Amino acid sequence: MLNQDAVLDQMFQALADPTRRRIVERLSRGPASVSELARPFAMSLPAVVQHLHVLEQSGLVSTRKVGRVRTCTLDTQALTLAEQWINERRLGWQRRLDRLGDILAEPESERP
Repeated sequence: MLNQDAVLDQMFQALADPTRRRIVERLSRGPASVSELARPFAMSLPAVVQHLHVLEQSGLVSTRKVGRVRTCTLDTQALTLAEQWINERRLGWQRRLDRLGDILAEPESERP
């Protein structure tokens, strides 16, 4: 569990940056080269590469180099881990709110 917490910490830290979230959004549509990912940003290619490095370190993105082209791919398994963590919290709150709704729906005379 502790190792999973460290992985989630890195993942959420990587996703805290809007540029990296836009890169993840783009990669959710399919693999892309580094230059293709850099195109919409008003920053240098090395700056985009630094963002990609953070995403790689977090496990969200993997890259492979073929010739001179480095292609990036989104790791959907990593996103599944974050999704599970978020869903666990959401379900907990949903249960609490459902219970509150049940209590409020009871006639006042039957409430504890």
